[in-house]
Parts: sequence; structure tokens; C-alpha cells
Amino acid sequence: MSSNLMKYSGILGQIVSCLGAAALFAVPLGCSDDSQGAETAARGPRTVPVVIAKPSNHEFVDRIEALGTAVSNESIVVSGQVTETVSRVHFDDGQVVAEGDVLVELTSREESAQLSEVRANLGEAERQYERAMEMSRNGTLSEAQMDVRATALDAARARLEELRARMHDRLIRAPFGGVLGMRSVSPGTLVQPGDMITTLDDIDVIKIDFGVPERFLSVLSVGLVVRSTTAAYPDRAFEGTVRAIDTRVDPDTRSVRVRADLPNPEHALRPGMLVAVELTANRERRLAIPEEAIVPIGERRFVFVVNSETRAERIELTTGRRDNGLVEVVEGLDGDESVVSEGGSLLRPGSAVEIVPRGPRQIDILSKAKARG
Repeated sequence: MSSNLMKYSGILGQIVSCLGAAALFAVPLGCSDDSQGAETAARGPRTVPVVIAKPSNHEFVDRIEALGTAVSNESIVVSGQVTETVSRVHFDDGQVVAEGDVLVELTSREESAQLSEVRANLGEAERQYERAMEMSRNGTLSEAQMDVRATALDAARARLEELRARMHDRLIRAPFGGVLGMRSVSPGTLVQPGDMITTLDDIDVIKIDFGVPERFLSVLSVGLVVRSTTAAYPDRAFEGTVRAIDTRVDPDTRSVRVRADLPNPEHALRPGMLVAVELTANRERRLAIPEEAIVPIGERRFVFVVNSETRAERIELTTGRRDNGLVEVVEGLDGDESVVSEGGSLLRPGSAVEIVPRGPRQIDILSKAKARG
């Protein structure tokens, strides 16, 4: 029995020891909580570090980007109008020619012989007519006979014009100045109407055809500046102007066809090239703030500004275009405010703020604030 009593006495002693230890440690813990609360109260409300920026005037433009195809200012397939063999070729591949230059001569021996005959007949008809005029003045030739001579003269002249036209058809000329393509004929080749002899392109000016979505119709106009680039010349830009805007919108693509003219004096651009096009319109200076200052809430846009009491005020904005990290302010600011550009995600209306400079120190401060917040 005495052994059991000793056993129970030992257990009781252990319990008392544990309770004493708990009481001993409870006092410091309670004191620690009270001291932290007192320290927080002494510091006052927590301030939020922020970076501010002043609204600025920035030049905004409406930019339209599209892909287009280069087209010659003028372009034809050179062909003959009669069936005949080629007598002489007067051009080389890729040659630059002027308007009226003879490119190809077709065989015309028969027409040349007929031309000589017709010229002789015309000379005889003219002499007969002159004699008839003298006889008519003397009264020795009737009016009917005079009409016969005049008709013969007109017929001879018409026959001469006909042969000249036929001879002209056998001289294939450049209808306008430009650059010739590869030739497809040689002397002796039999050509028929429509057969390709070569191509002729006027590329001193290049036309660019491209489509623009219908939503941009309100900003499109003839004369807009066009800036174009190509894969062939990645470091070079070609500038021109809008020449024409189609009267119809394509119902399948909901886009309108636009044509621009680009000067091409060096012939760098060639027909058929894929061209990236950028149009600019409505160039104007407007109030702007950094994009990171915008605080979106649903479909609405807000910014925080710092008032004279160094507290945050939330203001709703109407925004517009964006360019290089800036947002156009349509309504909401007058330009004199101190806008919170960084740290706005930690703010609430009325929050006390600490303005810090932009830089490495600011990045460290904001990162610590976000970790706490």
C-alpha cells in the first residue's frame, strides 16, 4: 500500500511541475502581445510606398496596319495584232524603254510592195484631179466628171492610209515608258494575235493594294501618309499616300480595298511583292498617363492621385488610345494631379501614402510592401 502511495505522489508532483511551467511561460507571452500592440499604436496607421507621375502631353495617332500587294502603275503583255513572222527584235531582257520605241518588227515585204504601188496610184490621181480642176475652170469639163476625179483621189488616199495602218501593225512599239520583261520570241518566230512577246511595266510609281477593316472607314481619306516595308528590304521604309478608297465593302471579309501610290525611282519594289503597310491618321497631342497607373475594376478604369494631405484619392477615367506605354486620358484629369504610377494595387481610397523615388530602392520598398500586404 505504501508503494502505491509513493507512486501516486510522484505522478502528482509531475502534474504540478507542468502546471507551474505553463504558468511561468504564459506571463512572458502575454507581455509580448501587449508590447507589440503598444508599438503598433505608437507608429500610427501603416503608409503605402508609391511612385508618382505627372500627366504629360503626348502625340497620339490612329495606326492602321495591313498586308498588301505591289502592283505596277501601268502593266501590259506585249503582243502582236496580226499573224506574221518576226523579222527583227529591238530589245533585250529587262531593258528600260521610252514611249513609242520599236520593240519588234514583223515581216512586211508584201505590204511594202503594195505601199509603193498605192503611192504611185495616189500621185496619178492627184495629177488627174489637177487637170480636171483646170478644165473645170475653162468650162470644158462637166461637174459630174469633176466629181469622178475627186472620188478617185479620195480612194487613193484612203488606200494609202490603209496600207500605212497595216505597216504600223507590223511595228510593235512600247505604248508607254517602262521596264521590259523576258522576251518570248526570236527572229523567225510566227506570232499570232494575243501571243505574248514580252511584258512591259511602269514601276517608277508602285501601287499597293490592301484591305482595311470597315471599322476604320471613319479615319480613311485620300492623301493619308502610308509607310511600307518588305522582307526584301527589312531596314528600309517606303513612303507614299493613299490614292483611292473603294466604294464597296467586301461582305465576306468586311473590309474595304485601299490603293496607295509609292514613288519607286530606284525600282527597288517589284510587282507582286508582299508589302506591310502602316497608315497614320488623326495625329494630335493629348493628355497621357503611364499604363501601369490604370486600376481596372470590371469595365471601369480608375487611377489613384495623391492629395495635399498625402492620402490616396480614387478617380474614374475615360481613356482612349495607347502608345509606347502611355494611355490617352479623354476625361477625368486636368493635368495637375500627382498620379500614382506604381504601388496603386496596394491602395484603398483614403490610404496614407509615402512617395518614394523611382529606382532600385523603390523596387525594394514596393516588394516588401507587397509581401506584407
